[in-house]
Amino acid sequence: MADKEATVYIIDVGESMADCHNGREESDLDFSMRYVWDKLSTTVAASRKTWTVGVLGLNTRKTDNKQAHEGLDGYEHISVLQELGPMSMTSLKELKSKIKPSGRSGGDAISAIVVAQCMIDAFTKKLKYHRKIVLVTNAETPFDDDSLEDVSSKLNESNIELVIIGVDFDDAEYGFKEEDKSSIKRRNEEALEKLISQCNLAVYGTMAQAVDELSVPRIKHVRPFKSYDGALTLGDPTSYQSALSIHVERYFKTKRAAVPSASTVVIKQESGGHSQSTQTMDEEDAQMDGVEFSGVKQLRTYKVNDPDAPGGKKDVEMDDLAKGYQYGSTVVPFSESDLNITKLETKKGLTVLGFVPFSSYEPFMNMGETGLIVAQRQNEEAEITLSAFIHALHEVESYAVARYVQKDGAQPQILLLKPNPGIEDEFECLYDVPLPFAEDVRSYQFPPLDKVVTVTGNVLTEHRLLPSEDLTEAMSDYVDAMDISTFGADDDGKPSEYAPIEELYNPVIHRVNQAIRSRAVDPDGAIEPPAGILLRFSNPPEKLVEKAKPEIESLIEAAEIKKVPAKAQGKRWKKEAVKPLSGLDIDSLLGQSRKTKTISSDNAVPEFKQTIATADDDATVEDTVKQMGQIIRKLIEDSFADLFYSRAAENLRVMREELLGLELPGMYNKFLTALKKSILSGELNGDRREMWFKHIVAGKLSLITSEESEVSDVTEEQAKAFVK
Repeated sequence: MADKEATVYIIDVGESMADCHNGREESDLDFSMRYVWDKLSTTVAASRKTWTVGVLGLNTRKTDNKQAHEGLDGYEHISVLQELGPMSMTSLKELKSKIKPSGRSGGDAISAIVVAQCMIDAFTKKLKYHRKIVLVTNAETPFDDDSLEDVSSKLNESNIELVIIGVDFDDAEYGFKEEDKSSIKRRNEEALEKLISQCNLAVYGTMAQAVDELSVPRIKHVRPFKSYDGALTLGDPTSYQSALSIHVERYFKTKRAAVPSASTVVIKQESGGHSQSTQTMDEEDAQMDGVEFSGVKQLRTYKVNDPDAPGGKKDVEMDDLAKGYQYGSTVVPFSESDLNITKLETKKGLTVLGFVPFSSYEPFMNMGETGLIVAQRQNEEAEITLSAFIHALHEVESYAVARYVQKDGAQPQILLLKPNPGIEDEFECLYDVPLPFAEDVRSYQFPPLDKVVTVTGNVLTEHRLLPSEDLTEAMSDYVDAMDISTFGADDDGKPSEYAPIEELYNPVIHRVNQAIRSRAVDPDGAIEPPAGILLRFSNPPEKLVEKAKPEIESLIEAAEIKKVPAKAQGKRWKKEAVKPLSGLDIDSLLGQSRKTKTISSDNAVPEFKQTIATADDDATVEDTVKQMGQIIRKLIEDSFADLFYSRAAENLRVMREELLGLELPGMYNKFLTALKKSILSGELNGDRREMWFKHIVAGKLSLITSEESEVSDVTEEQAKAFVK
């Protein structure tokens, strides 16, 4: 079950919070809300009903809290802006309209903490919750500090964590001290520090540090996920008593984190153009939790050509369809019952096939995510047996190779089991990585880098293609100079690893999360650029590059690196042709004609590129483009379902790239316009709209715009309208 949380934020919206201090261009309230909005939007993104949030306003114009309603003094100008409960996009939007400077003062921060404590006690009762109160203030409003001990005692009794984050509060650890601090603020800071010291669970800090830490990505803590619970066997326990069987559990050690996915939505409207209320939406729409959008449901229909049916098409039921596998130039159909024949019948299990020495495994053989295998919990026999197995593998310096089937009917995997005897980290387990099958290995032959073998079989160790001793030494010195294994520094200033995994954040994931949080809080505001910590390791460290400059210069000199002149822009055939030193016409000597070459559909891409590269006028290019266009149309027309769509799209992509490089966007745009008309009208042997939307539109093969080529007369808006 997910952890339960109850958090109440106390936000000071008093008169002084509207002022700007310490050179900031934003008010103290806006500066503070950067922290609060980030925390609230993170809660919304988690979408957990057990993470409850309440919000109190301090120094508000009105008074709205239970204590004041009961007639108690000292609770004026404190208002409940949101009762404790799950946080949603709707409540976030409503809260945003309430958080504004009130222009008033007179609220008591200590009384607000008491109100928050009562809200949490009433909501959580005696249930298991993580309770927290967060006070955000600049402490410019006086408050009564006579009851600090009573308040801290109540917080400790309720096991509530108190977090006080003040605007421009002095913080020696962070290195901040406000000059010209008012006497009221100095006294209030001292009182709040005293309150913090009396609480068992408390955090005290300055808002500048809290805002700075927002740029540090927060890694989602994932609970252990058990992917296998069963026997690890060596031999067949059902046939041999000497076979080994250990009850183990397998968990993921590493698993790729995914970028947040987007959902397709549509604006919800009632008749008359008014937004539809969430109460009348379907359950799926209600889960979208927004009053503007509704989930989109996809409906797929299947049609076949039928001259007797209206429109020449007849609907086909899903049950009447069969799957087919490509076999040469045709398709072999399989019925649903036949598909069962193609499935390999497997049984759940983890069986050791054999053992290999440490030296036989190469890192490139790792085919995926790493898992760890431990003995079944509270099974002493399994723990002892697995421990002996792990230590035995470690002593003989061998890995185990095992066949792994996660569940009945699942595809088998071959795992390499690495022993971890717990000598260094006191944790005994087997680490496993998937190994490739024979079909997964790509064996390519490359020429050696340290020698040249001639056609006669002679081996040359000195050649223009081989590095000289000076170059080899210069490269070795450069690699040593750019070593980052000890370029970093630990807390004590000692050399350490420069880019440890703990600080290597995925910039794509956290950039998307940052953009989502920003857009959720302010739909119309600008999204800030990526945080510096995400780009920290995008380039080599400047100090290291500066330090390695002598080695870089030596390497450039040894390699005889020279700057190549910039490639001339414009049409290729307008450049001066390269002439051989002899001055002879090679094409004439070889009998090659300069007429346009006929492009073969079987080798269309390389032949198209070759013909375009040797073209010397627009007419040749136009004729070549016409041939490629006919090939593309033929592929679409002859395609069985979407069999040839990918080939046609690749040919179209090459045509686009080549014509863009030749600054002839008009040819491509003219062809694509005609192709769209043919596809959507059904001229290419039936309904080929999937080719248009899935391969051309989704493949970003639209018209060439003026932003891509200056000579194009198509604007970005026209290109977007063209693909709709």
